[in-house]
Amino acid sequence: MNHYSPKEMLEVMLSHLGISAEVVEEMRPSGPTLHIVDEDASFLIGENGHTLEDLQYLLNRMLASEENEQIRVSVDIAGYRLNEQVRFLEKVREKVEGVRSTGEEVVLEPMNSYERMIVHNTFKDDSEIETSSPSGPERTKQITVRKIS
Repeated sequence: MNHYSPKEMLEVMLSHLGISAEVVEEMRPSGPTLHIVDEDASFLIGENGHTLEDLQYLLNRMLASEENEQIRVSVDIAGYRLNEQVRFLEKVREKVEGVRSTGEEVVLEPMNSYERMIVHNTFKDDSEIETSSPSGPERTKQITVRKIS
């Protein structure tokens, strides 16, 4: 069986969609990010990033079936994820500050695994805040944020 790198697998997927875009790999602390470099491919972001999320999910499922080492790959187009991540964290921080000041726990909106990882990592060293999410096979789950007494 052919074993593709994450970059090669994404290039094959894009070619099957009729898109000949350059894919650039970047290593980040959270793992590899594959950037699709093609302005014409921006339609792959979809409404609220859903198509991009589905493309990333499919890529990761295909990589897992290829028996590559269990790496979680992020896919981005035109810096969309980075911009969304900044906006996303601003909203989460506002809610966390509410928990910090009132002491009342908050359940955040449902998130995919990548977003949950960002939230948990952002507050893992915060001595006043605890984040938790339920286990289970669902793709989207809610995080509970509580103040540590």
